[in-house]
Amino acid sequence: MRPELVARLGENVPRYTSYPTAPHFNASVDAAVCRDWLQALEEGAEISLYLHIPYCDKLCWFCACHTKQTRHYEPVTAYLRSLHDEIATVASLVTGKGRVRAVHFGGGSPTMLKPEDMVALGTVLRNSFAFVPGAKISVEIEPNDMDDARLDALAEIGMTRASLGVQDFDPKVQKAINREQSFLQTKAVVDGVRSRGVESVNLDLLYGLPHQTRESVSSTVSQALTLEPDRIALFGYAHVPWFKKHQTMIDEAWLPDSAERFAQSQLAACLMLNAGYQAVGLDHFARPGDALALAARAGTLHRNFQGYTEDRCETLIGLGPSSISQFRQGYSQNMPSTGEYGRMVADGGLAAVRGIAFSDDDRVRGWVIERLMCDFAFSAIDLVERFGDAGQRLLVKASSTALHDPARLLELDGDRFVVPTESRPFVRSIAAKFDKYFETGKARHSVAV
Repeated sequence: MRPELVARLGENVPRYTSYPTAPHFNASVDAAVCRDWLQALEEGAEISLYLHIPYCDKLCWFCACHTKQTRHYEPVTAYLRSLHDEIATVASLVTGKGRVRAVHFGGGSPTMLKPEDMVALGTVLRNSFAFVPGAKISVEIEPNDMDDARLDALAEIGMTRASLGVQDFDPKVQKAINREQSFLQTKAVVDGVRSRGVESVNLDLLYGLPHQTRESVSSTVSQALTLEPDRIALFGYAHVPWFKKHQTMIDEAWLPDSAERFAQSQLAACLMLNAGYQAVGLDHFARPGDALALAARAGTLHRNFQGYTEDRCETLIGLGPSSISQFRQGYSQNMPSTGEYGRMVADGGLAAVRGIAFSDDDRVRGWVIERLMCDFAFSAIDLVERFGDAGQRLLVKASSTALHDPARLLELDGDRFVVPTESRPFVRSIAAKFDKYFETGKARHSVAV
């Protein structure tokens, strides 16, 4: 690797699952604004839903999600009542307008729910919203939760995609992150969802974890490939103990340095490419016939708070504490505190407490950043045709970036600005060049690679 690229391995930049990024949300977007945006939804619009389950029965020390550990089910039962309240309110505001094309259950651990509660939640959604035929239902699965009853419940709600967290199969690594999960246990869940007709299986893998080595990464990827997943997400562990206090349980002396993290990521990627998977964006891999791979080849890949997606819905409605919604007008985020969230959604209320309304400048920069993250390129002609004078102004910024960056992370090829192949692992750093909030913001971020 060129020395100027090595120097960028330790840069800290956003993950760009949105633009503007969440640290720049503010209180100007509240429940009243969110209500207006929901009511402004156009008739016939297709929407996606995200449901957040903010509980786990065991806390993984590597996790940076909004969740809490509980050994008792009573808080979950109380939370589900609030979630049903919010669903009823949102549905009343979009009835006759939005039709649901995709639903994603995330957390936390959605599969912590009792089977009857999962089925009831699925029933409430279908009774409250109009679903398009063939709507996709994806669920994040914690294999330690699973039994036949839960697998049957997921089948009953119509799950089409199962996403399993693997991280690493090495017992030493698993112990260091408080996530013990055998290969056979994982295989049993994969076999279980497939026997019940699930269309797609995704596995989440991590590099940069405590005690991880290239050898352990290679072993984990090789084992994962024997399960023949349709997709694999390969994320770099984000060590952010100032944001998630439980990550202080991980001794930083156990973590690989930046060069080793990069080597682990490249090794894992090579193994998946050699196995016939197609690279999708920065950190996803998919079988060539998978919808995500098809979208990447067609230039229709998108990126939202769940990562890379083929979902083209302009509106994503987040339900549950801390959930983020995306509208044509901007982003809104719900109250993170589960108790306060419950109080806010009671009696027909909404829980939005922060967000950001898009300016014209936000829209053009967001488009460029998304295309860089998805396609590693964008067209100057498209930029100007879509955004007029605002696009022309940003084109000057892009030209300066391409011409004056000694690392040559972005190059001009005809009318297209292109990230060279060797620079693609650094695309988050490139995207940051177009982020007007980044240099003036005070938020701390994870390393770029």
